[in-house]
Amino acid sequence: MTRTRTLLAAVAALALGGASLSAADADAKPIKKAGWLRDVDVTEYYPAPEWWFIGKKVETPGLSRKSRIDWLYSSTGMSMEGDGIGLDGDRYHIAGLGSGGWVTDRGKPSVPGHKGWRGGRPFWRAGGYWLSKTKYVTFPLDGGGWSAGAGVRYRPLPGVTFGEGPSRPLKYYRSIAVDPDLIPMGSKVYIAAYRTSAGGGWFSADDVGGAIIGRHVDVYRTPPASSNIGGNYLQDQRIYVQPPGTKAARNLPAKPPQGSADEDETPSVPVPQPPAVVKDPSGGAGAP
Repeated sequence: MTRTRTLLAAVAALALGGASLSAADADAKPIKKAGWLRDVDVTEYYPAPEWWFIGKKVETPGLSRKSRIDWLYSSTGMSMEGDGIGLDGDRYHIAGLGSGGWVTDRGKPSVPGHKGWRGGRPFWRAGGYWLSKTKYVTFPLDGGGWSAGAGVRYRPLPGVTFGEGPSRPLKYYRSIAVDPDLIPMGSKVYIAAYRTSAGGGWFSADDVGGAIIGRHVDVYRTPPASSNIGGNYLQDQRIYVQPPGTKAARNLPAKPPQGSADEDETPSVPVPQPPAVVKDPSGGAGAP
């Protein structure tokens, strides 16, 4: 879903009044002055609803409940998103990642980097799955059978744990995940494409992500109505960053300051924000 793309950026000093950052900055240093940042990828993430998943319910490390295995460990589940909504309607989060990263559907390492996922797209955590006879990652289904052939060899995931409640006090369409080596935590960030959202396009840098590298921000949003909808992905965006304790420019970031190199750029088309979907529409039965 999200957290997969962008270049590791370096930051030059910003002048008050909304100066733009060069795309070829030399050193990766946190932004220290308010201004515009170019060439940013914007993705979205949300708590993963358990009713989207089809895996068998298994013991959940750290919790006294059973949970669908793909909700726990797949690339669209809690291990990737950080948070989830259970079939009971309660919030849960991954508390400890355990050992190892991610694997492809063939069980090969998938590693996030500056240019996407090296080795192939992530499919599952590097453990908590079976390999089939044909060497595909497979898992038992809630209704019986297997997702990609019967499992013949189990790969454990030592050290992984889950906890009750959300991982952080995030707010839908008000919080974003950032690379703190570039955008300091607590920064105010303006994204023009979200100017029709609850915060009018303004966000707080409240979260981080293992695949949020450099010029990449992840917008925390409500879950879509269906797992097939996914999240928005915007490339080459220009965002405004105001680090904690810095003075903002006089000009409203919705329009570049007069005389700026960005003055003639067309604003991004506003991203539609769907209503919140935080309860299992099946009433607890979930996916078949």
